[in-house]
Amino acid sequence: MVHYSSDKKLPKSIQAIALTGIVSQELNYVKSIWLLPRQFKLAFSYIIRVLMSIKKILSIALLIFIPISIAAEYLHWGSLTVCITSALGIIPLAIWLSTATEEVAIVTGPSIGGLLNAIFGNATELIIAIVALKAGLIDIVKASITGTIISNLLLVMGLSMLLGGIRYKEQEFKPIIARVNGSTMTLAVIAILLPTMVIYISNGVEPSAIQNLSLITAIVLIAVYALTLLFSLKTHSYLYDVGLVELESEISGNTTEESTHKPNLWLWVGVLVISTIAVAFESEIFVGVVEETTKGLGLTPLFTGVILLPIVGGAAEYVTAVGVALKNNMDLSVSVAMGSSLLVALLVAPILVIIGLVIHQPMDLNFNPFEVVAVAIAVTIANLISLDGRSNWLEGVLLLATYIVLGAAFYFHPIT
Repeated sequence: MVHYSSDKKLPKSIQAIALTGIVSQELNYVKSIWLLPRQFKLAFSYIIRVLMSIKKILSIALLIFIPISIAAEYLHWGSLTVCITSALGIIPLAIWLSTATEEVAIVTGPSIGGLLNAIFGNATELIIAIVALKAGLIDIVKASITGTIISNLLLVMGLSMLLGGIRYKEQEFKPIIARVNGSTMTLAVIAILLPTMVIYISNGVEPSAIQNLSLITAIVLIAVYALTLLFSLKTHSYLYDVGLVELESEISGNTTEESTHKPNLWLWVGVLVISTIAVAFESEIFVGVVEETTKGLGLTPLFTGVILLPIVGGAAEYVTAVGVALKNNMDLSVSVAMGSSLLVALLVAPILVIIGLVIHQPMDLNFNPFEVVAVAIAVTIANLISLDGRSNWLEGVLLLATYIVLGAAFYFHPIT
């Protein structure tokens, strides 16, 4: 059997055909000449490179929906139009926010860079949640917290393992990182479960008691997250040296010298600030119509928060995790999926509890029981699949199947 290196490239004439989208006689020529059985792996490798440029395309093309959403809002084009256009406008901003955070982290070094990733890693979800909390949409905020955890563990990791497993028969990652993340996620599940259990096994609990319990739990979770940062960035940083991949430089075929060139710090700080402000502005528009729109479509706040909002806010994580999995860097892919879940459970949710107290919105950690069950299922199956430090396409299918079943359950879950 002949083995082929993934470093080889198709001839420039074939690349030109793929990039310019010529799909008639030229594409048939490509199929007949180059897509022979022994060349299939090379062709698939090149197609993946083209597909991975989608992130760059989306980050530019979808920016057009920002002015469209503003026009739709002020010209009263209807709540559905405003909701769709503002959601599409948030996606490229989330990508730019994520990219700017990564670029600034490269310049500032691992310690400060890791802290920046901790703060801005899920900034889009946090901003949307704060705006929704300010608007009093507490059920949607709680659902978005559990939904982000579920989507990262099942949808993001599932897609990464499926597509990475199709290209590579089996991929490896550090099981010790998965175990540490899994143990921390188990703590998060317990923290989410306790206030709900107190209410359901007690005869009448004062709302103030649940609020105080949530506040204590939030403080503990923030302290645990700070310790996880100390563990990953300082005392055991060698475990997390997963070799961050610069997807864009690889896609564009930059040389080693070009790819190691440090980014312009102040340029990317500016992009970071502008993206954050723009996300906040678009989130105001989106949240202002999301309740009316989803009611008109017959969707519950539970389904909206668990399924729809994480897809809008987490687009950057999806593309990054899948992209590095296709580069056979499953370490980084698992870190992105599990790390984002940890960030939401240990930092975003507690911060929202504290912010709720400040702005006089009764945000607590008393979740819908079915949400707690769904998070427990997601954490359990993700832990079981990642324990051995190996992944394949079937495990990706199992994660995605679990996500689809849970999504259907949330869709048919009655309004209570």
